[in-house]
Amino acid sequence: MSAESAGGPHRYVVVGVGAVGGGVAALLHEAGLDVTAVARGEHLARLRAEGLRLSVGHEERVVRLRTVGSVGEVDWHDETVVLLAVKSQQTAAVLADLAAHAPPETPVVCLQNGVSNERAALRHFAHVHAVTVMMPASHLAPGRVVVHSLGAPGLLDVGSYPAGVDAVDEALSADLRAAGFESLPRPDAMAWKHRKLLMNLGNGVDAACQDGAAAERLVALVREEGERVLRAAGVAVVSREDDLARRGELLRPLVRRDEAGSSTWQSLARRTGDVEVDHLNGEVVLLGRLHGVPTPANELVQRTVNRLARDASDVRAMDAADLLTVLGEQV
Repeated sequence: MSAESAGGPHRYVVVGVGAVGGGVAALLHEAGLDVTAVARGEHLARLRAEGLRLSVGHEERVVRLRTVGSVGEVDWHDETVVLLAVKSQQTAAVLADLAAHAPPETPVVCLQNGVSNERAALRHFAHVHAVTVMMPASHLAPGRVVVHSLGAPGLLDVGSYPAGVDAVDEALSADLRAAGFESLPRPDAMAWKHRKLLMNLGNGVDAACQDGAAAERLVALVREEGERVLRAAGVAVVSREDDLARRGELLRPLVRRDEAGSSTWQSLARRTGDVEVDHLNGEVVLLGRLHGVPTPANELVQRTVNRLARDASDVRAMDAADLLTVLGEQV
């Protein structure tokens, strides 16, 4: 199946059914789409035995998904589309597994934070797609996903990588809308994902530091560095104003947000041992080194959050003022 000629109903294989992947898989399934979920560990066991406990806003129900334990168990077809929803630090291993089992013409859609996954996927698959993920959701216990928005469950605009829109983008966007999401096909999807990257630079601070003025200052510093780096690198980024206009109030109001934090916060809270900070703040650090732009705040957040993950530390246990002192900054 070529990406340009892909038509008719797609079969979706969702690899990684945590907060975002689990919510998307369940809502696509409820909309009548053909969905196979790839999970692992205790989460897989709960999904098979009890189904997915899905909370959307104030409502909770059980969704029975077709679930497998590896991509090698998937019944691959020409019309299959992969929705890759693992954390960015897990992408390389998953892509190697997909390359060993999925047909090489399979479209791979990166339903992930960060901007490094699409390029990695293109090494293995010719048809790669990018989704800007705006979806306030959490996955803190096996078998359970919570979507926190009382508006649309998520805003998931999609486009081809590195640019353009094809039939896969059009069909996926339509299926996402049928499942209740806000979604548009966008030829400049990566420009939108780079704006989301700038937002996500605060995830590590959210995971590591207590709330307050010092944390807000540290978030401002990492985002300012990110803006400078992307300008120096000549990377296209949609404006903050366009981003705010797109999101508007689509994802509000939020419920039960005091129960969870950013995706990085959730990894630290679950003591998974790894976090996506290398693909968020680390992306800014990499581009800064390539283009001669200092990124001390992002380097410090990257090192600090990785250490906390390795040590299985508590979330929000640090005072951001201590990190500002290292940087020679004050609140």
